[in-house]
Amino acid sequence: MYKFFYILLLIVLFTSCDYFKTNSSQVPVARVNKSYLYQEDIKALISENTSKEDSALIVNSYINRWATQQLLLDQAKINLSEEQQRTYERLIQEYKNGLYTEAYKNKIVSRQLDTTVSQIELESYYELNKENFKLNDELLKIRYIHMPTDYNEVAVTKQKFNRFNEEDQKDLEAQTFKFTSYNFNDSIWVKKENLLKVMPVLSTKKEVLLNKSNNLQLQDSLGLYLLAVEDVLKTNDIAPLPFVKPTVQQIILNKRKLELVKKLEKDITKDAIKNNTFEIY
Repeated sequence: MYKFFYILLLIVLFTSCDYFKTNSSQVPVARVNKSYLYQEDIKALISENTSKEDSALIVNSYINRWATQQLLLDQAKINLSEEQQRTYERLIQEYKNGLYTEAYKNKIVSRQLDTTVSQIELESYYELNKENFKLNDELLKIRYIHMPTDYNEVAVTKQKFNRFNEEDQKDLEAQTFKFTSYNFNDSIWVKKENLLKVMPVLSTKKEVLLNKSNNLQLQDSLGLYLLAVEDVLKTNDIAPLPFVKPTVQQIILNKRKLELVKKLEKDITKDAIKNNTFEIY
């Protein structure tokens, strides 16, 4: 990142003088040595809705920044050796070339890339690379209800929550406005760290074991909690495919992009040789 901004600064410094060469058809508003800033260059700074006072502040601020940059540039050219300047010019050219070529490759790849990833492809890649998907945190399939301290239907809610048949689910869904928070979708995996954020009571009660098929009831000053753990995966277990599916999809797409880029580079060179626009002497 620092290298990016460093090279970008060099581009600005070593091209600004050329950009602001005097031009008799334009009206200058400022000059630093042989570099000029024109009315055309500051026109876009001001909109029709900008007041005269704000316009003056904006323009003056821009002119001062420009002047400072030009003065620094002039001093840089005086104080930097010719060898250093040649090195910077080479870096600038390399960076410029990289910007152009990457932009072109990205444009071509975006046109040709097939972004559809089939379930078969997902499963195949996942099975071949399972060891790369070990968990850094526990995963749980869990449902829970956090009831406020003044909740007065604990017994019947607990019965429905533990039994959790189709009718119970509908009844509980109809009562969700009474709960502080809840989750009834126990078919998806969630990180334990995310669960702790919505249920901090689990952090304070270290003795609580979130094991598979556990039904728990906890309480603190914020209310009563009901938890039902359907399944658990521990740290260093292999993450299930549904959980890492977005990552696997992106890996597959990145591989396709690389293949397209390689093909593009190979084809463009092959065509240049064929058309006699590229020769090695």
